[in-house]
Amino acid sequence: MSTVSYWERESFLEKRDYIIVGSGIVGLTCALELKQLNPQASITILEKGFLPAGASTKNAGFTCFGSPSELLDDLNHLNTEDVFKLVENRVNGLAKLRRIVGDKNMEYKEYGSYELFKDTEFYIKCMDNLEYLNKQLKPIFNQNTFEVFTKPKDFGLAKESLLIKNVFEGQLNTGLMMKNLITLATKAGVEILNGFTVANIAKINEGWKVLGKQTSIETKKLILCNNAFASKLLPELDVKPARAQVLITKPIKNLKIKGCFHMDRGYYYFRNVANRVLLGGGRNLDFKAEETFEMSTSVKIQEHLKALLKTKILPNQDFEIEHSWSGIMGMGNSKTTLLKQLDESLFCAIRLGGMGVALGTDVGQKVANLANSNR
Repeated sequence: MSTVSYWERESFLEKRDYIIVGSGIVGLTCALELKQLNPQASITILEKGFLPAGASTKNAGFTCFGSPSELLDDLNHLNTEDVFKLVENRVNGLAKLRRIVGDKNMEYKEYGSYELFKDTEFYIKCMDNLEYLNKQLKPIFNQNTFEVFTKPKDFGLAKESLLIKNVFEGQLNTGLMMKNLITLATKAGVEILNGFTVANIAKINEGWKVLGKQTSIETKKLILCNNAFASKLLPELDVKPARAQVLITKPIKNLKIKGCFHMDRGYYYFRNVANRVLLGGGRNLDFKAEETFEMSTSVKIQEHLKALLKTKILPNQDFEIEHSWSGIMGMGNSKTTLLKQLDESLFCAIRLGGMGVALGTDVGQKVANLANSNR
């Protein structure tokens, strides 16, 4: 016997023009763009959590494009054109997000960001390549992006700390950003069904059937915007989970840190949230263990993050950890986004490589245009 009533089936589960799986930044901006392109279309977003369950409400709120060490590392794995095209896409994506949500509605602040180096050798390598990086980035930003920062004590860091500044990066309030995107989507007539775990998808004559634990919905077009979780539905996709662990301190009196900071090719990152410090990262300590869908934290990484706070970030201050959590990013063999049409009515926009805040809106709008053009 079905647990779904006639009323529920007729009002919430009738066939849709579009179903989007995942209510993160990509899914919501995809839905908003589809409504702009086709206002009469029926659009439903399916979300397994009571809140977006991947990374969009769990990230650190960095609006970042790539630190010097991260870009140099990318150049070891991608060709030059692809590396700086990715940066351009991140810049464009953030600009689109700011236009849609508005800076005030997500507390966007362009304080700049800093890369803090743990060893002199890596700092020297980045300094040797700083002129090259600035030259490559100048067509995107119209001025030098990176500059040396010589006042670590301004942030309460040890006087021997080595820093390079990115003048364009910033931070935002992840919760406010997502809350406002959800409100905009709802006002536009997009339906969001929370608590709908997609167990499987099946091809039908005119589109796809999306099967949940208790019921199913049919759609003319299906768009997967659930990042690493898409591999549970289509294992052949080149995307795998990468857990990102985060912690935040209790309020710290006279906190000097202001802005976003990167360490070790982007594997560690910290920032102020008012008078608290938020710190995340560490999956490079155990890549295999962090290739998981489990929304939990590990003692190994949490203890390492606390040690970083004590030795590098807050060396002369007392602090207490108030809360810790994790989110699931989507990674693959390439850092480029996996945005493609899989058949005549199935699309995916996944594998954002930990840059979802910057990339998400651009990716969401692009997959919406791709799906709409194939009507």
